[in-house]
Amino acid sequence: MKTESFQKNYRTDLPSFANLEELYKAPSPLKRNPDSKRKSCRMESCFNYANCGSDPKVYVYPTDGPVSATYRKVLSVIRESRYATRDPSEACLFVPAVDTLDADPLSSEHVADVASRLSRLPHWKNGRNHLIFNLYAGTWPDYSEGSLGFDPGEAILARASVSEALFREGFDISLPLFHKEHPERGGTPPAATANPFPAPRRHLLAFKGKRYVHGIGSETRNSLWHLHDGNNLILVTTCRHGKSWKDLRDERCDEDNKEYDKFDYEQLLANSTFCLVARGRRLGSYRFLEALAAGCVPVLLSNGWRLPFDERIDWRRAVIWADERLLLQVPELVRSVPPERVLALRQQTQLLWEQYFSSIEKIVFTTIEIILERIMAHRTSRHREALIWNTSPGALGTLANYGDSRAHLPLGVCAPEPPLAPSSSPMPLPAPSVPLIAPPSTPGKTFTALLYVQATSPALHKLLGNIASSEFCEKVVLVWDSERAAPSLKSLLRMAGDVRDPLPVTVVDATTHYPGEGVSARWQPLWAIPTAAVFSLDGDAPLLAEELDFAFRVWKQFPERIVGYPARNHFWDESKGAWGYSSKWGGSYSMVLPGAALVHRAALAQFAEAPPALRLAVRRAHNCEDILLNCLVAHLTRRPPLKLAQRRRYKTSHHRYKTSWTDPEHFVQRQSCLNTFAAAWGYMPLVRSVLRLDPILFKDPVSTLRKKYRKMELVTS
Repeated sequence: MKTESFQKNYRTDLPSFANLEELYKAPSPLKRNPDSKRKSCRMESCFNYANCGSDPKVYVYPTDGPVSATYRKVLSVIRESRYATRDPSEACLFVPAVDTLDADPLSSEHVADVASRLSRLPHWKNGRNHLIFNLYAGTWPDYSEGSLGFDPGEAILARASVSEALFREGFDISLPLFHKEHPERGGTPPAATANPFPAPRRHLLAFKGKRYVHGIGSETRNSLWHLHDGNNLILVTTCRHGKSWKDLRDERCDEDNKEYDKFDYEQLLANSTFCLVARGRRLGSYRFLEALAAGCVPVLLSNGWRLPFDERIDWRRAVIWADERLLLQVPELVRSVPPERVLALRQQTQLLWEQYFSSIEKIVFTTIEIILERIMAHRTSRHREALIWNTSPGALGTLANYGDSRAHLPLGVCAPEPPLAPSSSPMPLPAPSVPLIAPPSTPGKTFTALLYVQATSPALHKLLGNIASSEFCEKVVLVWDSERAAPSLKSLLRMAGDVRDPLPVTVVDATTHYPGEGVSARWQPLWAIPTAAVFSLDGDAPLLAEELDFAFRVWKQFPERIVGYPARNHFWDESKGAWGYSSKWGGSYSMVLPGAALVHRAALAQFAEAPPALRLAVRRAHNCEDILLNCLVAHLTRRPPLKLAQRRRYKTSHHRYKTSWTDPEHFVQRQSCLNTFAAAWGYMPLVRSVLRLDPILFKDPVSTLRKKYRKMELVTS
């Protein structure tokens, strides 16, 4: 009886097998010999918020001394970003131009004397409010991650291969390990977005990489051959690396090398459902990003590794954790994942790769966004929801201090609506430094007509009358860009003629309130726009009320896109080796001009925060703001605009460009803009489409009385 009782108690005390949900979580971290007594910093104790206002800025020190090509890219993307400032007195965050990426003395890109160079920085102050980037720490034989070669003090460390043991929660940032050839901007598009079905790939699980015969990181990779079956499970390694590999070879090296040569690495990535990401000498691995890019679900075999940006990215939706101590269970683990889960994981890898990892620019910007979000949370006690980070368009495509209304404002940052002005004068603007958020409304049910006007004309009178007759227009905002005095509100209402109850009208004098902005001023007064839908119109756009309403009904189905009438196209000019611009009517298009198009208010807010170099190009050219908006929206959504039914003789005016639209110089200028924008993003963001949406029954041979938009067809063209 004693024996039976003992066995019963013993069995109940035994740990059970892990279920599937537990296997989606990371294993308990292994404490890997913490070798640093670094101060346990937090943002509250090691960061000074005094210089971080509503728009925190980043200062990059002037380059002084040797800098690797990779770190030069890091500094370049920050200097050319909207985060940057050239004045250290207004900076919230400092980035040293001292190359700290590679702390391995055996590396050819190691920079010596980092400690003394950091200490000589004029604003160092023991690293407070400084951001240090590091990819490689330690060296042979133990690769100690605490061996940076310098004391970072109170600086925030953004580093790769960091362990839970040394990671300072809520202060440091974990980076992915990326190759020297990783693109500065743009990057390789995700590989698996075109496959909407979770079709099984040729191999279930794959790994191809180095095998360490002895030393740190050798335990796991030395055991992978036990799982390799040459078909479903492809796990091959090689001893052929390092200068003395022949001297260190063991009895399995020849066989491993032979099997290793049978498989192409790129083909394995493309044809495997799961890719093993096993630790090497350090916890991180290049294979992590390579698997994400290929749409191969990463299976992590690196206990204690802090995943990149896991403060905001929910990796449970994109990867599967295994345990180094339970290597032989990995095949059964991946076989237990149902097909619908495989599809969800694969889709999430593609989103995360594209939004945060496909270029150095995105990796650096994600790092800065996390820090700035901490700063905003300190000021307002709120931050963006995790959903924003883990769904399209991601945090880099969503402004932290933006909201469609006060009710939906992420961070609670808003300003009162400017006071009403007398009806005979344009509405005054508040100080430019005040963050502007629109008053509450019901986004999606009405639109705001945003008119860009340089002169009053009969066409403007007619347009205002049609806008006032629209079923869905809530307000008119008129941006006046002329040296002549702006029209009074009374005269504008008189222009609209005898219509339903007059709409609220706001007149903004762009030359007074937005000097130097040029054509970009047309989208500046977001504070006056109460709706999510913005109908951007030139002052002489020949649109009927029915065309306005039809466009809005379509936009409600596709609010993330530009939806409108006049379309344009881009093309690759082989003879010039550059992008070209075309206004010819044809089957395809890639731009819808916002002289008569609906766009989400959030896209206009993003336009105001576009890279400074792009906004400067628009101001200098007095042109191309419409191309830039199309590029920006396509960059954020990866989708083309939507062209609507267009009257055959529809013509748009280009008087605002101070040149005729038929002038060849006009097209040369716009082609130059296209190439400038493509170079800044590192790729051409515009997406072509052949889709055109027409009103229902618009072309059907039925009675005119049965047509919902019959006036659109009756117009003489």
